[in-house]
Amino acid sequence: MKTFKDLEFTDHPMGAEVGGIMSRIYFDNGYGASIVQSQFSYGGKIGLYELAVLDEDGDVCYSTPITDNVIGYLREEDVSEVMIRIQQL
Repeated sequence: MKTFKDLEFTDHPMGAEVGGIMSRIYFDNGYGASIVQSQFSYGGKIGLYELAVLDEDGDVCYSTPITDNVIGYLREEDVSEVMIRIQQL
């Protein structure tokens, strides 16, 4: 199972106006995750992460048993737990 330690972060693509970092990872089951930490993400100002479940096209998926929105205020270990749940879908 892939976890937080498998993520590779890059500068947020919105540039300096957003700041922060982001990572996208895809799993064998067709789902993926987008993990963001920025001044505008839920929890980003206090060093926490926001995660969105992605579908096979890389779009945010709002219809999984995990969540119908993004999940904010996640610690590294919380991100790992959600990533494992996504891989089990």
